[in-house]
Amino acid sequence: MMADQLRERLGETAIVENRTGADGRLAVRAVASSEPDGRTLLITPFGPVAIHPSVYSNLSYDPFKDLAPVAQVATFDFAAVVGPMAPVNSLEELVAWAKANPTQANFATPGAGTLPHFFGITFANAAGINLRHVPYRGTAPALTDLMGGQIPILFTTTADAVELHRAGRVKVLATSGAKRSPFTSDVPTFTEAGYGIQGEAWYGFFVRAGTPPEMVEKLNKALVEGVRSDAVRERLLKIGLVPTGTSPSELGAIQKADFERWAPVIKASGFKAQD
Repeated sequence: MMADQLRERLGETAIVENRTGADGRLAVRAVASSEPDGRTLLITPFGPVAIHPSVYSNLSYDPFKDLAPVAQVATFDFAAVVGPMAPVNSLEELVAWAKANPTQANFATPGAGTLPHFFGITFANAAGINLRHVPYRGTAPALTDLMGGQIPILFTTTADAVELHRAGRVKVLATSGAKRSPFTSDVPTFTEAGYGIQGEAWYGFFVRAGTPPEMVEKLNKALVEGVRSDAVRERLLKIGLVPTGTSPSELGAIQKADFERWAPVIKASGFKAQD
C-alpha cells in the first residue's frame, strides 16, 4: 500500500521486491549496498535495525552507519495473555499465581530472540518472579496451546490476541505501549498496572547512508502524507498497526533509543542468534 502512495505522490514507478530470509538481514544488506540516490528504499520492522546488533555476533552491516532514516510509518505493541491454565484477571493476580506455582510458571512466545521473548524477561524482572521461556515457531501454535491449557502465559503482539480476547477464549492482561492499545481499550498498560515497563515495535523506511538530504525530505513528505491519508490509516488499523508518520530525525532518535533500551536486556538474557 505504501508503494502505491509513492507512485501517486511522486509520479514515479515504485516496484516492490521482497527480500525475505536471514531474519530480515538480506533486505538490509541490499539497501546498505545500493547507490545512495534515494531510489532504493527499505521498509522493515525495527528488529533488523535496532535489535539485530545485539543478537548477531557477526552482523554484516551497521544500521546506524550504513542506513539513513526516512520515516516511521506504523507502530504495534505487545501483550501479556493468559489461558485457562492461569485463572487470573490481572497482572497482580498473575504474579501471585506464578509465585504460588513456580513449576508451572512458563511463558510462550512466537520464537526465541523476538521482542516478546525479551519483553517477557523484562516483565519477570520487574515483577520479581521467575518465568521460564518456551519458544514456539510462530504465534498460532502458541495460541493453540494457550487455549488448550498446555501453557499458562503468552507474550505476543496485541493484534494476534485481540479477537480471541474479545471472544473470551483468552485474556489480555496488559499491553506494552505508552498508552492503551486502540484495539483493547479495556486493558491497562503495564505501567498502569503498576509495572513501569513499556516497549513498542514499529515499521520504518530507510535509504542508503549518504543519500542527499533533499531526496530524504522528498521521500519523507510522500510517505508521511500517504500514511496519514484516510485510506491507508484505515487499512493499517485493520491489520493491527497504528499509523504514525515521523520526520527522519525522529525515526533516528527512536531507533537509537530502542537499541539502547533492549541491548542490556538481551545481553543479560545471554541470547545469541545463530548466524
